[in-house]
Amino acid sequence: MRTRAVFTVTAAMAAAALAVTAGAATADSGSDTRAAVPGDTSGGQAPVTVQLNQDTAALHGMVDHFQRADANVALADCPGATPGSTTFSSPVLRFSGYDFGPFVGVKATVSADAELLSGTAAGSYPLTVTCGGKPYTTTFSVPAAQVSQVPSGAAKAGDGSLAE
Repeated sequence: MRTRAVFTVTAAMAAAALAVTAGAATADSGSDTRAAVPGDTSGGQAPVTVQLNQDTAALHGMVDHFQRADANVALADCPGATPGSTTFSSPVLRFSGYDFGPFVGVKATVSADAELLSGTAAGSYPLTVTCGGKPYTTTFSVPAAQVSQVPSGAAKAGDGSLAE
């Protein structure tokens, strides 16, 4: 829960910074990078949106990109989101810690911690939120895993192997 609090505060700071630097940008002006979900029949209400992660003041390009070795959060703006009837699903993510908003600095009504299933290869995968009995889907990317071991014989900083 502490991660979500830090995430929410960071997102609020990012929103304030963007508002100051970008002027009065709003979702109506096209500045909202979340994908509006096709097939919305909300009758003129804001469209249901779904995304993985949120850009922050310090990090940009986080939306719909899984962040290895960091906390990941699925977010959806689903009018009337309620526990049990609003759920996230993905073939490569496990969801826990559902929280129902509204949230400070993030246009969302539901969030959940997202954990990548072990053995997931790099690539693009679907993320779906079920809202009002209907599925809404976006695509997110998973980067390749970083090398976790230093190859044997590789130079190491501070061991003198690079000294002349």
